[in-house]
Amino acid sequence: MQATILAAGKGTRMRPLTDETAKPMLPVADRPLVAHVADAAIRAGADELVLVVGYGAEEVREYFGEEYAGVPVAYAEQDEQTGTADAVRAASPQLNGDFAVLNGDNLYDPESLTDLFDSAPAVGAFRADEPSNYGVLSTDGGRVTDIVEKPADPPTNLANAGAYVFPEETTDWLGVSRSERGEYELTDVLDRVVAEFDVTPVELGDWLDVGRPWELLAANERRVAEISPRVAGDVSDDATLDGPVVVEEGATVKSGVVIEGPAVVREGASVGPNAYVRGNTVVGPDAKVGHAVEIKNSLLRAGATVGHLSYVGDSVLGERVNFGAGTVTANLRHDDEPVKLTVKGERVSTGRRKFGTVVGDDAKTGIDTSIDPGVRLSSGATTPPGETVDRDR
Repeated sequence: MQATILAAGKGTRMRPLTDETAKPMLPVADRPLVAHVADAAIRAGADELVLVVGYGAEEVREYFGEEYAGVPVAYAEQDEQTGTADAVRAASPQLNGDFAVLNGDNLYDPESLTDLFDSAPAVGAFRADEPSNYGVLSTDGGRVTDIVEKPADPPTNLANAGAYVFPEETTDWLGVSRSERGEYELTDVLDRVVAEFDVTPVELGDWLDVGRPWELLAANERRVAEISPRVAGDVSDDATLDGPVVVEEGATVKSGVVIEGPAVVREGASVGPNAYVRGNTVVGPDAKVGHAVEIKNSLLRAGATVGHLSYVGDSVLGERVNFGAGTVTANLRHDDEPVKLTVKGERVSTGRRKFGTVVGDDAKTGIDTSIDPGVRLSSGATTPPGETVDRDR
């Protein structure tokens, strides 16, 4: 089974984290998000990967090369991001027979993908709490009979998860007509496949659409929780590692540090002395956590530095971010309402009672900076010493 993985999008809803990084290449636990997709596809039986690339293409190509985990990798370039069907059309010259299509910014479990691959033609689905936000499937006798996009009165709660196995004939139907949004959509192609074939709905188990910063944090929570303990780096004799903790080769955990897993300290990173790292935290490659710093349920990307006597909770810090000493991220509203975050100019509920800040690459805070919940700092933003940041910068 060929698995076509869509990894060309810019990820505008994930900004500022995607200002310089393609969304599928954002880190989740110990590798890029799209690598988790590839791993699940291979474990489910994919014998070739076809990666559709665009924004950040060179980074994707450099990571995967011509072979990944023993499986050959081919690439297709989508010059303009004009829809998911157009992305698959770019890959179509390399496709033979039935083929799978997966999003490079979703999490999948291999068992569900195995069922999807074995049920061709098939569409992945999940039970949605608010199905009107999705394409909704109607079924009869184990086959899909209809799909309606974002209906006001959904006929079921079975939503389209955007994972497919299409018959070979589908390649002739790609890029034929644009949707109302002016894009070539795979959902329109699915309509035709449903009309001409018996399409099986396959409910996906561990599935997550990672489109916004808090979903990246959720993805890390899921995948870090699956890690097996491993210590290959330099850990001080009086440091404490409690629970599943990974310390990669070249990482350093200094005196008096306490790490409560699950947690990952990537290659070249340093923690401490006397720091406290709590569950579901990833300290990225070459990142630094200073003296008496507390990090909780957060993602520090490559080269990020958190100065001494600071607190970071439920937050995502971009590459080379530098938090001055005494910087504190608040992560809980006093009214206990879900924290909101700005996405494409609108304040949107994260659905999370605890959520801190999202910080773009190369941002810096002065000493004793306090950051309110749900604040975004743009790439390169700075704060003066002693400032309280209560709105996006």
